[in-house]
Amino acid sequence: MRIAYLLMMALLLQWQHFYAQELPALERNQPDSIGKASWQFPEKYFSQVSGKSQRFEKKVNKRSQQALERLAHQEKRMQARLAKIDSVAAKNVFSRSIDSMGNLQARLKQKAGKYDPSKLDAGYTGYLDTLQNSLSFLKDSKSLGGQSKVLQEKVNGSLQSVQQLQAQLQQAEQIKAYIRERKQQLKEQLAQYTGFTKDLEKFNKEAYYYGQQLKEYKELLKDKKKAEAKALEMLKKVPAYNDFLQKNSQLAGLFNFSAAGSAPNLEGLQTRAQVEQLIQQRLGGGGPNAQAAVSQQMSQARERFNELKDKFPDVDNAADMPGFKPNEMKTKSFLQRLEFGCNMQFARSTQYFPTTSDIAGQVAYKFHKNGSAGVGAAYKLGLGTGFNNIRFSHQGLGLRSFLDWKLKGSFYINGGFEENYNAAFTNAEQLRNINNWQGSALIGISKKYKVSSKLKGNIILLYDFLYNQHVPRTDPIKLRLGYNF
Repeated sequence: MRIAYLLMMALLLQWQHFYAQELPALERNQPDSIGKASWQFPEKYFSQVSGKSQRFEKKVNKRSQQALERLAHQEKRMQARLAKIDSVAAKNVFSRSIDSMGNLQARLKQKAGKYDPSKLDAGYTGYLDTLQNSLSFLKDSKSLGGQSKVLQEKVNGSLQSVQQLQAQLQQAEQIKAYIRERKQQLKEQLAQYTGFTKDLEKFNKEAYYYGQQLKEYKELLKDKKKAEAKALEMLKKVPAYNDFLQKNSQLAGLFNFSAAGSAPNLEGLQTRAQVEQLIQQRLGGGGPNAQAAVSQQMSQARERFNELKDKFPDVDNAADMPGFKPNEMKTKSFLQRLEFGCNMQFARSTQYFPTTSDIAGQVAYKFHKNGSAGVGAAYKLGLGTGFNNIRFSHQGLGLRSFLDWKLKGSFYINGGFEENYNAAFTNAEQLRNINNWQGSALIGISKKYKVSSKLKGNIILLYDFLYNQHVPRTDPIKLRLGYNF
Protein backbone atom coordinates (compact mmCIF):
# COMPACT_ATOMS: atom_id res chain seq x y z
CA MET A 1 0.00 0.00 0.00
CA ARG A 2 2.85 2.37 0.81
CA ILE A 3 4.45 1.80 -2.60
CA ALA A 4 1.14 2.38 -4.37
CA TYR A 5 0.60 5.61 -2.39
CA LEU A 6 4.07 6.88 -3.29
CA LEU A 7 3.58 6.05 -6.95
CA MET A 8 0.29 7.94 -6.98
CA MET A 9 1.97 10.98 -5.47
CA ALA A 10 4.85 10.75 -7.97
CA LEU A 11 2.41 10.70 -10.89
CA LEU A 12 0.56 13.70 -9.50
CA LEU A 13 3.84 15.62 -9.27
CA GLN A 14 4.61 14.80 -12.90
CA TRP A 15 1.19 16.12 -14.01
CA GLN A 16 1.75 19.34 -12.09
CA HIS A 17 5.19 19.74 -13.65
CA PHE A 18 3.68 19.36 -17.13
CA TYR A 19 1.02 22.00 -16.63
CA ALA A 20 3.44 24.34 -14.90
CA GLN A 21 6.26 24.04 -17.44
CA GLU A 22 5.11 22.56 -20.76
CA LEU A 23 1.68 24.17 -21.17
CA PRO A 24 2.91 27.80 -20.95
CA ALA A 25 5.50 26.97 -23.61
CA LEU A 26 2.73 25.72 -25.91
CA GLU A 27 0.70 28.84 -25.31
CA ARG A 28 3.67 31.03 -26.31
CA ASN A 29 3.89 29.31 -29.71
CA GLN A 30 2.53 31.89 -32.18
CA PRO A 31 3.89 31.15 -35.69
CA ASP A 32 2.95 31.95 -39.30
CA SER A 33 -0.37 33.03 -40.69
CA ILE A 34 -3.07 30.51 -41.57
CA GLY A 35 -3.88 31.81 -45.02
CA LYS A 36 -0.49 31.01 -46.53
CA ALA A 37 -0.32 27.56 -44.92
CA SER A 38 -3.80 26.54 -46.04
CA TRP A 39 -3.15 26.86 -49.78
CA GLN A 40 0.01 24.73 -49.53
CA PHE A 41 -1.62 22.02 -47.44
CA PRO A 42 -0.86 18.52 -48.84
CA GLU A 43 -4.13 16.99 -50.02
CA LYS A 44 -2.54 13.53 -49.93
CA TYR A 45 -2.86 13.83 -46.16
CA PHE A 46 -6.58 13.06 -46.36
CA SER A 47 -6.19 9.86 -48.40
CA GLN A 48 -3.45 8.62 -46.07
CA VAL A 49 -5.53 9.28 -42.96
CA SER A 50 -8.65 7.67 -44.45
CA GLY A 51 -6.77 4.62 -45.71
CA LYS A 52 -4.95 4.06 -42.43
CA SER A 53 -8.10 4.51 -40.33
CA GLN A 54 -10.16 2.10 -42.42
CA ARG A 55 -7.37 -0.49 -42.46
CA PHE A 56 -6.92 -0.49 -38.70
CA GLU A 57 -10.66 -0.42 -38.10
CA LYS A 58 -10.93 -3.74 -39.97
CA LYS A 59 -7.98 -5.18 -38.05
CA VAL A 60 -9.43 -4.23 -34.66
CA ASN A 61 -12.84 -5.61 -35.60
CA LYS A 62 -11.38 -8.89 -36.87
CA ARG A 63 -9.20 -9.38 -33.79
CA SER A 64 -12.12 -8.64 -31.46
CA GLN A 65 -14.31 -11.15 -33.28
CA GLN A 66 -11.52 -13.72 -33.05
CA ALA A 67 -11.02 -13.18 -29.31
CA LEU A 68 -14.73 -13.46 -28.51
CA GLU A 69 -15.10 -16.61 -30.61
CA ARG A 70 -12.17 -18.30 -28.89
CA LEU A 71 -13.30 -17.31 -25.40
CA ALA A 72 -16.88 -18.38 -26.05
CA HIS A 73 -15.60 -21.73 -27.33
CA GLN A 74 -13.51 -22.19 -24.16
CA GLU A 75 -16.48 -21.32 -21.96
CA LYS A 76 -18.67 -23.87 -23.76
CA ARG A 77 -16.04 -26.54 -23.16
CA MET A 78 -15.83 -25.63 -19.45
CA GLN A 79 -19.62 -25.58 -19.22
CA ALA A 80 -19.84 -29.10 -20.68
CA ARG A 81 -17.24 -30.34 -18.22
CA LEU A 82 -18.89 -28.65 -15.22
CA ALA A 83 -22.32 -29.99 -16.27
CA LYS A 84 -21.07 -33.51 -15.58
CA ILE A 85 -20.27 -32.46 -12.02
CA ASP A 86 -22.98 -29.88 -11.24
CA SER A 87 -25.53 -29.11 -13.97
CA VAL A 88 -27.17 -26.28 -12.02
CA ALA A 89 -23.84 -24.53 -11.43
CA ALA A 90 -22.90 -25.00 -15.09
CA LYS A 91 -26.04 -23.15 -16.17
CA ASN A 92 -25.62 -20.37 -13.59
CA VAL A 93 -21.92 -19.79 -14.28
CA PHE A 94 -21.82 -19.94 -18.08
CA SER A 95 -25.21 -19.44 -19.76
CA ARG A 96 -25.47 -15.68 -19.30
CA SER A 97 -21.81 -15.09 -20.18
CA ILE A 98 -21.99 -17.15 -23.40
CA ASP A 99 -25.09 -15.17 -24.43
CA SER A 100 -23.31 -11.90 -23.64
CA MET A 101 -20.35 -12.86 -25.84
CA GLY A 102 -22.76 -13.74 -28.61
CA ASN A 103 -24.35 -10.30 -28.32
CA LEU A 104 -20.92 -8.65 -28.42
CA GLN A 105 -20.06 -10.58 -31.58
CA ALA A 106 -23.35 -9.46 -33.15
CA ARG A 107 -22.56 -5.83 -32.30
CA LEU A 108 -19.15 -6.15 -33.96
CA LYS A 109 -20.81 -7.19 -37.21
CA GLN A 110 -22.73 -3.92 -37.17
CA LYS A 111 -21.34 -0.44 -37.51
CA ALA A 112 -19.72 0.76 -34.30
CA GLY A 113 -21.71 3.31 -32.34
CA LYS A 114 -20.79 6.95 -31.90
CA TYR A 115 -17.47 7.63 -30.20
CA ASP A 116 -17.83 9.10 -26.70
CA PRO A 117 -14.86 11.48 -26.11
CA SER A 118 -15.76 11.88 -22.43
CA LYS A 119 -14.55 8.34 -21.70
CA LEU A 120 -10.78 8.83 -21.72
CA ASP A 121 -10.24 5.36 -20.26
CA ALA A 122 -12.13 3.65 -23.09
CA GLY A 123 -9.86 3.62 -26.09
CA TYR A 124 -8.28 7.08 -25.79
CA THR A 125 -5.31 7.54 -28.09
CA GLY A 126 -3.46 10.84 -28.15
CA TYR A 127 -2.48 10.39 -31.79
CA LEU A 128 -6.09 9.85 -32.91
CA ASP A 129 -7.18 12.81 -30.81
CA THR A 130 -4.67 14.95 -32.73
CA LEU A 131 -5.93 13.62 -36.07
CA GLN A 132 -9.54 14.32 -35.20
CA ASN A 133 -8.77 17.85 -34.03
CA SER A 134 -6.72 18.61 -37.14
CA LEU A 135 -9.55 17.46 -39.41
CA SER A 136 -12.22 19.20 -37.33
CA PHE A 137 -10.21 22.40 -37.62
CA LEU A 138 -9.80 22.00 -41.39
CA LYS A 139 -13.52 21.27 -41.75
CA ASP A 140 -14.27 24.85 -40.78
CA SER A 141 -14.12 26.63 -44.14
CA LYS A 142 -13.97 30.00 -42.41
CA SER A 143 -10.69 29.05 -40.79
CA LEU A 144 -9.12 28.30 -44.17
CA GLY A 145 -10.61 31.19 -46.04
CA GLY A 146 -12.89 29.01 -48.15
CA GLN A 147 -12.55 25.49 -49.53
CA SER A 148 -13.45 23.79 -52.77
CA LYS A 149 -16.28 21.25 -52.69
CA VAL A 150 -13.88 18.40 -53.49
CA LEU A 151 -11.54 19.37 -50.67
CA GLN A 152 -14.45 19.69 -48.25
CA GLU A 153 -15.58 16.16 -49.15
CA LYS A 154 -12.08 14.84 -48.53
CA VAL A 155 -11.93 16.49 -45.12
CA ASN A 156 -15.36 15.17 -44.13
CA GLY A 157 -14.52 11.66 -45.35
CA SER A 158 -11.24 11.56 -43.45
CA LEU A 159 -12.86 12.88 -40.28
CA GLN A 160 -15.60 10.26 -40.51
CA SER A 161 -12.98 7.50 -40.94
CA VAL A 162 -11.03 8.65 -37.88
CA GLN A 163 -14.17 8.89 -35.75
CA GLN A 164 -15.26 5.42 -36.87
CA LEU A 165 -11.85 4.01 -35.89
CA GLN A 166 -12.08 5.75 -32.51
CA ALA A 167 -15.52 4.21 -31.97
CA GLN A 168 -14.17 0.78 -32.94
CA LEU A 169 -11.23 1.13 -30.52
CA GLN A 170 -13.56 2.29 -27.78
CA GLN A 171 -15.78 -0.73 -28.38
CA ALA A 172 -12.69 -2.97 -28.28
CA GLU A 173 -11.64 -1.45 -24.96
CA GLN A 174 -15.09 -2.16 -23.58
CA ILE A 175 -14.77 -5.77 -24.73
CA LYS A 176 -11.35 -5.90 -23.09
CA ALA A 177 -12.85 -4.63 -19.81
CA TYR A 178 -15.64 -7.21 -20.03
CA ILE A 179 -13.12 -10.03 -20.62
CA ARG A 180 -11.02 -8.80 -17.70
CA GLU A 181 -14.06 -8.86 -15.40
CA ARG A 182 -15.17 -12.23 -16.74
CA LYS A 183 -11.72 -13.71 -16.14
CA GLN A 184 -11.90 -12.72 -12.48
CA GLN A 185 -15.44 -14.12 -12.14
CA LEU A 186 -14.44 -17.51 -13.55
CA LYS A 187 -11.46 -17.66 -11.23
CA GLU A 188 -13.72 -17.14 -8.20
CA GLN A 189 -16.66 -19.28 -9.36
CA LEU A 190 -14.56 -22.30 -10.38
CA ALA A 191 -12.20 -22.19 -7.39
CA GLN A 192 -14.15 -24.95 -5.61
CA TYR A 193 -13.90 -27.32 -8.58
CA THR A 194 -10.85 -29.28 -9.74
CA GLY A 195 -9.71 -29.83 -13.32
CA PHE A 196 -10.22 -26.29 -14.64
CA THR A 197 -6.70 -24.94 -14.13
CA LYS A 198 -5.57 -25.41 -17.75
CA ASP A 199 -8.83 -23.99 -19.10
CA LEU A 200 -8.45 -20.87 -16.97
CA GLU A 201 -4.85 -20.52 -18.15
CA LYS A 202 -5.99 -20.63 -21.79
CA PHE A 203 -8.67 -18.03 -21.01
CA ASN A 204 -6.07 -15.84 -19.31
CA LYS A 205 -3.67 -16.10 -22.25
CA GLU A 206 -6.30 -15.19 -24.82
CA ALA A 207 -7.42 -12.21 -22.72
CA TYR A 208 -3.84 -11.02 -22.25
CA TYR A 209 -2.83 -11.31 -25.91
CA TYR A 210 -6.02 -9.56 -27.01
CA GLY A 211 -5.11 -6.56 -24.87
CA GLN A 212 -1.54 -6.57 -26.17
CA GLN A 213 -2.75 -6.73 -29.76
CA LEU A 214 -4.82 -3.59 -29.20
CA LYS A 215 -1.72 -1.88 -27.83
CA GLU A 216 0.22 -3.01 -30.89
CA TYR A 217 -2.36 -1.51 -33.23
CA LYS A 218 -2.26 1.82 -31.40
CA GLU A 219 1.52 1.93 -31.66
CA LEU A 220 1.44 1.16 -35.38
CA LEU A 221 -1.06 3.97 -35.87
CA LYS A 222 1.58 6.49 -34.80
CA ASP A 223 3.79 5.67 -37.79
CA LYS A 224 3.35 8.80 -39.93
CA LYS A 225 3.90 8.90 -43.67
CA LYS A 226 5.58 11.87 -45.33
CA ALA A 227 2.44 13.83 -46.26
CA GLU A 228 0.89 13.17 -42.85
CA ALA A 229 3.95 14.36 -40.95
CA LYS A 230 4.22 17.46 -43.14
CA ALA A 231 0.54 18.34 -42.68
CA LEU A 232 0.69 18.11 -38.88
CA GLU A 233 3.91 20.10 -38.84
CA MET A 234 2.27 22.86 -40.90
CA LEU A 235 -0.76 22.97 -38.64
CA LYS A 236 1.39 23.39 -35.55
CA LYS A 237 2.67 26.64 -37.06
CA VAL A 238 -0.85 28.06 -37.21
CA PRO A 239 -1.86 30.05 -34.09
CA ALA A 240 -5.56 29.43 -34.72
CA TYR A 241 -4.99 25.66 -34.76
CA ASN A 242 -3.08 25.73 -31.46
CA ASP A 243 -5.91 27.72 -29.93
CA PHE A 244 -8.46 25.27 -31.35
CA LEU A 245 -6.47 22.32 -29.96
CA GLN A 246 -6.34 23.78 -26.45
CA LYS A 247 -10.10 24.29 -26.46
CA ASN A 248 -11.25 21.08 -28.13
CA SER A 249 -8.78 18.27 -27.34
CA GLN A 250 -9.95 15.59 -24.94
CA LEU A 251 -7.25 16.36 -22.36
CA ALA A 252 -8.21 20.03 -22.52
CA GLY A 253 -11.76 18.99 -21.73
CA LEU A 254 -10.56 16.93 -18.79
CA PHE A 255 -9.00 20.02 -17.16
CA ASN A 256 -11.62 22.47 -18.48
CA PHE A 257 -9.19 24.39 -20.71
CA SER A 258 -12.09 25.39 -22.94
CA ALA A 259 -13.47 27.66 -20.21
CA ALA A 260 -13.09 31.38 -20.52
CA GLY A 261 -9.62 32.69 -19.83
CA SER A 262 -6.23 31.38 -20.85
CA ALA A 263 -5.31 29.80 -17.52
CA PRO A 264 -6.30 26.15 -17.02
CA ASN A 265 -8.81 25.36 -14.31
CA LEU A 266 -6.90 23.16 -11.84
CA GLU A 267 -9.27 23.73 -8.95
CA GLY A 268 -9.19 20.84 -6.50
CA LEU A 269 -5.66 19.70 -7.40
CA GLN A 270 -3.02 19.94 -4.71
CA THR A 271 0.07 22.06 -5.27
CA ARG A 272 3.54 20.53 -5.35
CA ALA A 273 4.35 22.00 -1.94
CA GLN A 274 1.15 20.56 -0.46
CA VAL A 275 1.92 17.10 -1.86
CA GLU A 276 5.47 17.16 -0.46
CA GLN A 277 4.20 18.34 2.93
CA LEU A 278 1.57 15.60 2.99
CA ILE A 279 4.17 12.91 2.18
CA GLN A 280 6.44 14.19 4.97
CA GLN A 281 3.59 14.10 7.46
CA ARG A 282 2.62 10.56 6.46
CA LEU A 283 6.11 9.04 6.28
CA GLY A 284 8.56 11.31 8.03
CA GLY A 285 6.58 12.45 11.01
CA GLY A 286 7.57 16.07 10.35
CA GLY A 287 10.92 15.69 12.14
CA PRO A 288 14.31 17.02 11.02
CA ASN A 289 15.04 13.85 9.07
CA ALA A 290 11.69 13.87 7.29
CA GLN A 291 13.08 15.01 3.94
CA ALA A 292 15.72 12.28 3.93
CA ALA A 293 13.13 9.65 4.84
CA VAL A 294 10.84 10.83 2.05
CA SER A 295 13.67 10.76 -0.49
CA GLN A 296 14.65 7.25 0.55
CA GLN A 297 11.07 5.96 0.36
CA MET A 298 10.50 7.60 -3.02
CA SER A 299 13.75 6.14 -4.34
CA GLN A 300 12.75 2.64 -3.23
CA ALA A 301 9.28 3.05 -4.74
CA ARG A 302 10.78 4.27 -8.02
CA GLU A 303 13.14 1.30 -8.18
CA ARG A 304 10.30 -1.12 -7.54
CA PHE A 305 8.15 0.64 -10.14
CA ASN A 306 10.96 0.41 -12.73
CA GLU A 307 11.37 -3.30 -12.00
CA LEU A 308 7.69 -3.90 -12.72
CA LYS A 309 7.88 -1.80 -15.89
CA ASP A 310 10.89 -3.78 -17.14
CA LYS A 311 9.20 -7.09 -16.39
CA PHE A 312 5.83 -6.17 -17.88
CA PRO A 313 6.38 -3.13 -20.14
CA ASP A 314 3.01 -3.42 -21.89
CA VAL A 315 0.72 -3.84 -18.87
CA ASP A 316 -1.26 -0.75 -17.81
CA ASN A 317 -3.72 -2.40 -15.42
CA ALA A 318 -3.02 -4.64 -12.44
CA ALA A 319 -5.84 -6.96 -13.53
CA ASP A 320 -4.00 -7.57 -16.81
CA MET A 321 -0.90 -8.99 -15.10
CA PRO A 322 -0.31 -12.37 -16.79
CA GLY A 323 0.00 -15.51 -14.72
CA PHE A 324 2.45 -16.89 -17.26
CA LYS A 325 5.56 -15.81 -19.14
CA PRO A 326 4.21 -13.97 -22.21
CA ASN A 327 5.69 -14.28 -25.68
CA GLU A 328 6.22 -10.74 -26.96
CA MET A 329 6.19 -11.94 -30.57
CA LYS A 330 2.71 -13.44 -30.25
CA THR A 331 0.97 -10.26 -31.37
CA LYS A 332 3.37 -9.57 -34.26
CA SER A 333 2.29 -10.39 -37.80
CA PHE A 334 4.52 -12.37 -40.16
CA LEU A 335 5.68 -9.24 -41.98
CA GLN A 336 6.39 -7.44 -38.69
CA ARG A 337 8.69 -10.28 -37.68
CA LEU A 338 10.81 -10.01 -40.82
CA GLU A 339 14.06 -8.09 -40.57
CA PHE A 340 16.04 -7.24 -43.69
CA GLY A 341 19.76 -6.60 -43.72
CA CYS A 342 23.00 -6.47 -45.65
CA ASN A 343 26.67 -6.90 -44.82
CA MET A 344 30.13 -6.87 -46.38
CA GLN A 345 33.17 -9.05 -45.90
CA PHE A 346 36.68 -8.49 -47.32
CA ALA A 347 39.40 -11.04 -48.00
CA ARG A 348 43.01 -10.29 -48.92
CA SER A 349 44.56 -11.48 -52.18
CA THR A 350 46.35 -14.84 -52.29
CA GLN A 351 48.16 -16.93 -54.84
CA TYR A 352 44.84 -18.18 -56.16
CA PHE A 353 42.39 -15.33 -55.50
CA PRO A 354 42.47 -11.54 -55.89
CA THR A 355 41.28 -9.26 -53.13
CA THR A 356 37.57 -9.91 -52.82
CA SER A 357 34.53 -8.31 -51.25
CA ASP A 358 31.49 -10.40 -50.32
CA ILE A 359 28.37 -8.25 -50.64
CA ALA A 360 25.39 -10.02 -49.06
CA GLY A 361 21.69 -9.44 -48.55
CA GLN A 362 19.59 -11.36 -46.03
CA VAL A 363 16.19 -11.66 -44.43
CA ALA A 364 15.63 -12.91 -40.86
CA TYR A 365 12.49 -14.10 -39.10
CA LYS A 366 12.19 -13.26 -35.40
CA PHE A 367 10.79 -16.38 -33.74
CA HIS A 368 11.54 -15.03 -30.24
CA LYS A 369 12.29 -11.64 -28.74
CA ASN A 370 15.91 -12.80 -28.31
CA GLY A 371 16.34 -14.90 -31.42
CA SER A 372 15.98 -14.91 -35.19
CA ALA A 373 16.78 -17.23 -38.07
CA GLY A 374 17.22 -16.38 -41.70
CA VAL A 375 18.70 -16.93 -45.14
CA GLY A 376 20.77 -14.81 -47.46
CA ALA A 377 22.78 -14.65 -50.66
CA ALA A 378 26.21 -13.14 -51.33
CA TYR A 379 28.05 -11.95 -54.40
CA LYS A 380 31.85 -12.19 -54.39
CA LEU A 381 33.37 -9.23 -56.21
CA GLY A 382 37.03 -9.39 -57.28
CA LEU A 383 38.95 -6.13 -56.75
CA GLY A 384 42.38 -7.03 -58.18
CA THR A 385 45.69 -7.69 -56.45
CA GLY A 386 46.56 -4.23 -55.18
CA PHE A 387 46.28 -0.48 -55.67
CA ASN A 388 48.45 -0.73 -58.80
CA ASN A 389 46.30 -3.51 -60.23
CA ILE A 390 42.62 -2.77 -59.57
CA ARG A 391 40.43 -4.97 -61.74
CA PHE A 392 36.81 -5.94 -61.12
CA SER A 393 35.76 -9.54 -61.75
CA HIS A 394 33.11 -12.12 -60.87
CA GLN A 395 34.72 -14.33 -58.23
CA GLY A 396 31.79 -16.32 -56.95
CA LEU A 397 28.45 -16.54 -55.20
CA GLY A 398 27.27 -17.71 -51.80
CA LEU A 399 24.09 -19.08 -50.22
CA ARG A 400 23.72 -18.57 -46.46
CA SER A 401 21.62 -19.69 -43.52
CA PHE A 402 22.09 -18.34 -40.01
CA LEU A 403 20.78 -18.22 -36.45
CA ASP A 404 21.11 -15.25 -34.12
CA TRP A 405 20.52 -15.47 -30.35
CA LYS A 406 20.95 -12.76 -27.73
CA LEU A 407 23.59 -13.43 -25.09
CA LYS A 408 23.58 -10.25 -23.03
CA GLY A 409 22.93 -6.62 -23.76
CA SER A 410 23.85 -5.91 -27.39
CA PHE A 411 25.98 -9.06 -27.85
CA TYR A 412 24.62 -12.05 -29.78
CA ILE A 413 25.87 -15.51 -30.68
CA ASN A 414 25.75 -16.00 -34.43
CA GLY A 415 26.16 -19.21 -36.40
CA GLY A 416 25.11 -20.91 -39.58
CA PHE A 417 25.97 -22.97 -42.61
CA GLU A 418 26.97 -21.61 -46.00
CA GLU A 419 27.74 -22.85 -49.51
CA ASN A 420 30.14 -20.73 -51.55
CA TYR A 421 31.12 -20.93 -55.21
CA ASN A 422 34.77 -19.87 -54.95
CA ALA A 423 35.75 -19.61 -58.60
CA ALA A 424 35.69 -16.97 -61.28
CA PHE A 425 32.76 -17.31 -63.67
CA THR A 426 31.62 -15.62 -66.83
CA ASN A 427 28.14 -17.15 -67.23
CA ALA A 428 25.44 -18.79 -65.11
CA GLU A 429 26.06 -22.25 -66.61
CA GLN A 430 29.38 -22.50 -64.73
CA LEU A 431 27.56 -22.26 -61.40
CA ARG A 432 26.00 -25.68 -61.98
CA ASN A 433 29.36 -27.37 -61.39
CA ILE A 434 28.83 -28.65 -57.83
CA ASN A 435 32.53 -29.46 -57.42
CA ASN A 436 33.29 -25.75 -57.16
CA TRP A 437 30.87 -25.24 -54.27
CA GLN A 438 32.41 -25.45 -50.79
CA GLY A 439 30.62 -25.62 -47.43
CA SER A 440 31.38 -23.54 -44.35
CA ALA A 441 30.22 -24.13 -40.76
CA LEU A 442 30.42 -20.82 -38.91
CA ILE A 443 29.98 -19.69 -35.32
CA GLY A 444 30.91 -16.47 -33.60
CA ILE A 445 29.87 -13.28 -31.81
CA SER A 446 28.01 -10.26 -33.13
CA LYS A 447 27.68 -6.79 -31.67
CA LYS A 448 24.61 -4.73 -32.58
CA TYR A 449 24.28 -0.97 -32.18
CA LYS A 450 21.62 1.59 -32.97
CA VAL A 451 22.23 3.98 -35.86
CA SER A 452 18.76 5.52 -36.03
CA SER A 453 15.18 4.63 -35.13
CA LYS A 454 14.89 2.40 -38.22
CA LEU A 455 18.51 1.39 -38.82
CA LYS A 456 20.78 -0.86 -36.74
CA GLY A 457 24.41 -1.64 -37.37
CA ASN A 458 26.22 -4.87 -36.56
CA ILE A 459 29.75 -6.25 -36.42
CA ILE A 460 30.12 -10.04 -36.75
CA LEU A 461 33.24 -12.09 -36.03
CA LEU A 462 33.00 -15.72 -37.17
CA TYR A 463 35.16 -18.85 -37.20
CA ASP A 464 34.88 -21.42 -40.02
CA PHE A 465 35.28 -25.00 -38.77
CA LEU A 466 35.54 -26.38 -42.32
CA TYR A 467 38.26 -24.08 -43.68
CA ASN A 468 40.79 -27.00 -43.69
CA GLN A 469 38.64 -28.86 -46.19
CA HIS A 470 38.68 -26.02 -48.71
CA VAL A 471 40.86 -26.35 -51.79
CA PRO A 472 42.58 -23.97 -51.98
CA ARG A 473 42.41 -23.22 -48.25
CA THR A 474 40.56 -20.08 -47.15
CA ASP A 475 40.90 -17.89 -44.06
CA PRO A 476 39.24 -19.38 -40.94
CA ILE A 477 38.36 -15.97 -39.46
CA LYS A 478 35.69 -13.84 -41.12
CA LEU A 479 34.78 -10.27 -40.16
CA ARG A 480 31.53 -8.82 -41.46
CA LEU A 481 30.10 -5.31 -41.17
CA GLY A 482 26.45 -4.72 -41.88
CA TYR A 483 23.11 -3.07 -41.23
CA ASN A 484 19.59 -4.26 -40.42
CA PHE A 485 16.45 -2.38 -41.46
